Amino acid sequence: MAVNPISCALDFDQDGVQHGHLKLPYSRDDSAWGAILIPITVIKNGDGPTALFAGGNHGDEYEGPIALLDLARTLEPSEITGRVILLPMMNYPAVRAGRRTSPIDGGNLNRLFPGKPDGTITQKIADYVTATLLPQADVVVDLHSGGKTLEFVPYAACHRLPQDPALETRCAAAMQAFNAPYSMVMLELDAVGMFDTEAEARGKLFVTTELGGGGSTTPHTVEVAKRGLRNVLHHVGILPGAVEMRPSVQLDMPDERCFVTSEHAGILEFMVDLGDSVTEGDLIARVYDTERSGWRPVEYTAYRDGVVAGRHYPGLVQSGDTLAVIAVSGA
Repeated sequence: MAVNPISCALDFDQDGVQHGHLKLPYSRDDSAWGAILIPITVIKNGDGPTALFAGGNHGDEYEGPIALLDLARTLEPSEITGRVILLPMMNYPAVRAGRRTSPIDGGNLNRLFPGKPDGTITQKIADYVTATLLPQADVVVDLHSGGKTLEFVPYAACHRLPQDPALETRCAAAMQAFNAPYSMVMLELDAVGMFDTEAEARGKLFVTTELGGGGSTTPHTVEVAKRGLRNVLHHVGILPGAVEMRPSVQLDMPDERCFVTSEHAGILEFMVDLGDSVTEGDLIARVYDTERSGWRPVEYTAYRDGVVAGRHYPGLVQSGDTLAVIAVSGA
C-alpha cells in the first residue's frame, strides 16, 4: 500500500498551542529536494471534542484563510475543552497563486477527495486530510466564498443527507449555530470528490459556507466567518457558553431549477441584486454580443420564485457559466 509522503512534526495529543507545517516533498527545477510547507495549528486542552476548521480549499477565496489565521493567533488553550485543528490554507499552492486550482498540477482540491497517497500534489493533500486529519475530527467546517468568478449572499450551508437523516439533522443544527446572515440547505451541481461528501460519508458533523466573492473580502464577510467559527465551538462544547444568535434568513436549493445557466458568451448586465426577491419569469440578466452592435441582447429570466443568492461575478460571461442562483425561502 502506498504511503503518503506528507509529514507533520506536531503532536496532536499535546496540550497547548502548536504552530507548524505539513511538509510535502516537492522536487522541482528550482529546488531538487524542496518541499511545500502547509501551515497548520493545533490548540488543545484536556479531553473533549475535536474541531477541524479548513480554509483555502480554493485559493482565490480569502475569508477562510483570514478568519483561521486570526483564530490561530487569538484562541487560547485555557478557553477550550478539547482540541481545535486549523488548516487555514489547505490548498497552499493555490492560495499562494491566488487561483482556484493549484498552479502545480491544475488540481481542484475540492473535486479530488479522498485523494491518493501516491498521486499528484493536490491528490496527496486530499489524501492526508482524509486519512490523517478527518478521522480525528468530530466537527468539520470548510470555509468557502465565491472566489474570482462568483459572488454570494453570505451564507452557511448544510446538505440533504437522505442516507443518514440523523446526521442531516445534526449538520443543520450546526449550520444554524454558525449563524451567518443566510442559512442554506444547499444542492451541489456535482458532489463527487468534494471534501463535504467525504466528511459526511464518514459521519462527521459538517458545515460549509459561501461568504461573498469577487476574489476579495469585506469587513462584513470576514466578521461573519470569525464569529461563525466561534459559534460552532460553542455549539459542540469546545468553548463554554451559549452561541451568539442573530437573525438569519432561511433558504433552500431544492433542485436544479435554482441555477440559471448562460448559453451565450458576451458582456453581462444584471437586472437584479444579490438578496433581491424575484418571481418566476422576472428578468435576471442580459448578455450582449461582443462581436457587433445594434443586436438585441439575450435575456435570461428566473425559473422560479425566490431570492437571488448567488451571481456570476466578472462582466464577461461564457457559455455554460452559472449566471445566477435563485434559492427559495426555507422554513
